[in-house]
Amino acid sequence: MKLKKRTAVLLLAIGVGVGWLTLATTQTVLHKTSDTEFCISCHSMQKPLAEYQGTIHFQNEHGVRAECADCHIPTGKVDYLITKIRASKDIYHEFITGKINSDEKFEQHRGEMAQTVWDQMKETDSSACRSCHEFNAMSILEQRPAAQKMHTQAMSDGSTCIDCHKGIAHLLPDTTDKAQAGADELSKAAASSSTSATVLYSIATQPFFMTKDDEYNQGNLMPSTKVGVISREGDRVQATISGWQQDGVDSVIYAAKGKRIISALLSDDSKKALKENGTETDPATGLVWHKVSLDIWADNKSFVDSEEPLWAYSSNLMNSNCTGCHGLTALDHYNANQWIGVIKAMETRTSLTKEQSRMLTQYVQKHASDMAGSEK
Repeated sequence: MKLKKRTAVLLLAIGVGVGWLTLATTQTVLHKTSDTEFCISCHSMQKPLAEYQGTIHFQNEHGVRAECADCHIPTGKVDYLITKIRASKDIYHEFITGKINSDEKFEQHRGEMAQTVWDQMKETDSSACRSCHEFNAMSILEQRPAAQKMHTQAMSDGSTCIDCHKGIAHLLPDTTDKAQAGADELSKAAASSSTSATVLYSIATQPFFMTKDDEYNQGNLMPSTKVGVISREGDRVQATISGWQQDGVDSVIYAAKGKRIISALLSDDSKKALKENGTETDPATGLVWHKVSLDIWADNKSFVDSEEPLWAYSSNLMNSNCTGCHGLTALDHYNANQWIGVIKAMETRTSLTKEQSRMLTQYVQKHASDMAGSEK
């Protein structure tokens, strides 16, 4: 009996010892594979390391450094383990597939890698960020006005850190290819638009003509401009642009009275063909506005029969280019005229082309706070 007890105690002691040894080994491995030295030991990590070293998270006046794990590994125990398991794929691709073993390959996959990290941070409510930055520890009134505004909004609507703070330690992905893919989808939508549609929308800045066979550009339609179909012949469509002109500004047709939403730019010849359908005075500004229309010809292939693909494309442009430095601003946060200055101020900090900027401007203006019913 005593022998059995001794054996049981011995086995228990061995089990406890093995358990503690396993636990200690696991903890050591998890800890060692979470330090920055281990993270940057792979060749493919030299590029993100150089980016990180140029940021305030690496070197600052306070002497506080955020290491790789501080940002990339959440603090919750379950989330911590899930993240460690997910990270094993990085080792697999580094040493087995060679998926990102060159600068070219790294850039090719930067977008998907960044999105994966952003999604994971979103899932954990940016817990890694909150281990250092917490709303209840912030002196909001001591922050810059823009930061005060965004943090106050985030506290009220439940936004999380990564919703706004992308690209703070590593370069943002180049969204040029994604934007081009969106433009290609618009072209496909235009090609499949109904030939019986009575209303069309321009998919890009495009020339218009005064006659069916005219080859001389008589002006330009802006992206998303709405036209009413009159007839179709061959590759061209005859349509009517309807809108407003400010008194004394006869080279522009605007989409709405008092709003600087450009629908078309006119040549001297097209100005002569303009029809005036009424005059109104804006009581707020005293400016005189003329309701106008113009019959034009344009290429069939540059229109869609619904605004939906235009706004889907524009929304993707906004999400890709306007969330790296701040949160996604609500479309009705500004009025139509204010949005012009906002986009102009930000476009140089993005990869937006001039054409994409025009489309995005149309999108935010036509969904602005003062646009409900304005085009009617």
